[in-house]
Amino acid sequence: MRREDKESDEDDEAWHNTQYVAAMATTMVCQPIEEQPQWDGSVACCSYNPRNRAMTHANLINNYVNPNSVYIEDDFRHHFQIRHHIFECLLHHVCQVNPYFQQRLDKVSRHGFSPHKKVTVALRMMAYGSSADSIDETYGMFKSTCLDTFSEFCNTIVQLYKEEYLREPNEEDMDRLICKAEDHGFLGMIGSLN
Repeated sequence: MRREDKESDEDDEAWHNTQYVAAMATTMVCQPIEEQPQWDGSVACCSYNPRNRAMTHANLINNYVNPNSVYIEDDFRHHFQIRHHIFECLLHHVCQVNPYFQQRLDKVSRHGFSPHKKVTVALRMMAYGSSADSIDETYGMFKSTCLDTFSEFCNTIVQLYKEEYLREPNEEDMDRLICKAEDHGFLGMIGSLN
């Protein structure tokens, strides 16, 4: 395969991956999310279950982000359903637009969840339909926080990408799709869609 073809295929895949995330986020925004009681700190009748946020963040970074990470690019793509550079692009854009995804200190001066963990949780819930309870076991994030994170992520993705990815295809998009289909032997592909 020529280098230009490979780069073109990777660009197309990146475009489709981002379009997929935007479309899934739009679908999720339209669905009601179970309302959670809003607590403002500790509640007298409830016990605090400590979550080792620093350790789970370090594990996440060690597994996927570090240069010598446990999982390679193909593993990342399999686990998250998108390429690593698209994840980093989404992370960067989401953190710029929505302050919810920036790491803050809580009321007792402990670091909150990292942006990497928040975006990871949202993508895992989206990619696999994971329940908030299963996320709690893996990433140490309470169910209500998982649902809040997922809702914030979906709303932010729609806000960021609706103009580019959630629109009718224009002439340039159609030409690109037709050329790609013809290169793979699917002549008249667009005309067969109703």
